[in-house]
Order: sequence, then structure tokens, then C-alpha cells
Amino acid sequence: MKTSEEHGRHNPYAKLFLTALSATVAESTTFPIDLTKTRLQLHGESSSSSRSTNAFRLASAIVKDQGPFSLYKGLSPAILRHLFYTPIRILGYEHLRSLFLASDGGSVSLHAKALVGGISGSIAQVVASPADLVKVRMQADGRLMSQGMQPRYSGPLDALTKIVRGEGIIGLWKGVVPNVQRAFLVNMGELACYDHAKRFVIQNQIAGDNVFGHTFASVISGLSATALSCPADVVKTRMMNQAVSKEGITKYNSSYDCLVKTVKVEGLRALWKGFFPTWARLGPWQFVFWVSYEKFRKLAGLSSF
Repeated sequence: MKTSEEHGRHNPYAKLFLTALSATVAESTTFPIDLTKTRLQLHGESSSSSRSTNAFRLASAIVKDQGPFSLYKGLSPAILRHLFYTPIRILGYEHLRSLFLASDGGSVSLHAKALVGGISGSIAQVVASPADLVKVRMQADGRLMSQGMQPRYSGPLDALTKIVRGEGIIGLWKGVVPNVQRAFLVNMGELACYDHAKRFVIQNQIAGDNVFGHTFASVISGLSATALSCPADVVKTRMMNQAVSKEGITKYNSSYDCLVKTVKVEGLRALWKGFFPTWARLGPWQFVFWVSYEKFRKLAGLSSF
């Protein structure tokens, strides 16, 4: 008789579609929080005199100055990113987990799941990095508009074209190193902790394989992923947002240089800028995604994650 993990390897095309659909729903629902987080991480960049702010004040200012629809600036490349990123990391995790399952005789340790989650997330992020770059640049454009400046890009296609023209094809992978570092940490916390927490609550009869179990597991995984990834997320956002000057000079030479300059100018706490909006987004994002995904899989006759 096949185990649920073995059965879960079937119907890969159905799972690809369901992961993309669930990710689109989750991304659209929580995108305003992600935009606020990005703006908060860029706030005070390399400027010790910048006045402090918080997520609520920043979001309110965005709506007041640019209108409510400005909270969705950059949504289209964000959805495009998830059409690649989420299916690759979810299906990659399940496939690699099944390999560990076969070698470990029916169980996978948390450490193995963390490694599997990190690897699958890193691979997915390399593929999706250009779309992520466009998303960050377009989100940052809103800050320029609030300062009375013209935005750099009129849309995702314009951003893609200008980046390639000005920075070359390789420019689409600017910030890929901190991006992959963040993806490794996020998925190490998110996928492994969701998987482990879900099985823990089911095995201990705290909750069943239902919306209550999925909600509990998503909250745990969201906290873990945020705590692990926030410093890398700040570095990633700043590395991807910087543009090359006419002289070919950039603000940061490397991820390490960005890390050092951020701490030197703004202090160690700056590495966790956007922690609460990040967690506030990861929690709802994972809730919407996992509840939708698990429900869709059940309707399609597939095993649970």
C-alpha cells in the first residue's frame, strides 16, 4: 500500500497548477503588507538623520499621498514571480522529502526537512529572481513619487527592458546572492516548520488535518521564517533596489558591504526592520496559501502536503 508521500508524487501537473493558483490568491490578499515592509526596509537607508517611522504610519502616508491603489504597485511582477517560485519550491520540497523518507525508513527529521526546505527554496529563487527584482524596483518607485520625483518605470515590461538595457541580462539577477540566502532561510523555517508542526498537532490530536491544524502550523512556520530571514531580507531589498550610476558605481559592493554599512549607520536593529509587517504578511500569506492549497488538493483527489 502506498504512503501519502508516495501518492503525493503523482499528478505533478495538477499540483503545479494548484500551487500557482493558491500562491496567486495569497499574494493578492497580502501584497499591501509586503509593499509596506519593503518601504520600511528602505526607510532611512544610509542616513542616520532620517526620522523613525512604523508600518502603520508609513502605510497611512502612502494611501494619503498616492491613493489606496498605490498599495498594489508591483503586484503583477509579484504574481509572476510566484508562478515560478512557489511551484518549484513546494514540489521540490515534496520530491526531496520523499528521497529522505525512503532512506530513513518512513520518517524525516526536522533537521532533514530544514535542509530540504532550504535547498528547494534556493533553487526556486534563482529562477524567480528577475521577477523579484522588478517587483522591488516598482515598489521602491512609489517612494520616489511621494517625494515629487518621476518613477523610474511605467510598468513591469518597461522595468524589465530598462534593466536589461542599462545593466545587461546579468542585471536581472542583481542581489541574487542575498536573495538566495533569504530564500534558504525562509523555506528552511517555512516549509520545514509547517510540515513538522502540522504532523505534530495531528499525531498528538491537538487538531486534525483541517483548517485548525493548518492555521496553527502556518503561524509557527511564519514566526520561524521571519526570525531567520529578516536580516537577509533587508540586505536583499537594498541590494536589489540600488541602481548603477553613470560612472558604474553602486552604493554597496556586496551583501557583506551592505550588511556592514547598514549596521554602522543605523545600528544592529536595522537588520530586523520590517519584522512585524513581514510576520504580519507571512502569517496571513501562509494561512491563505496553505488552507487554499490543502483544500484544492483534497478536491482534486491528491494527498495532503
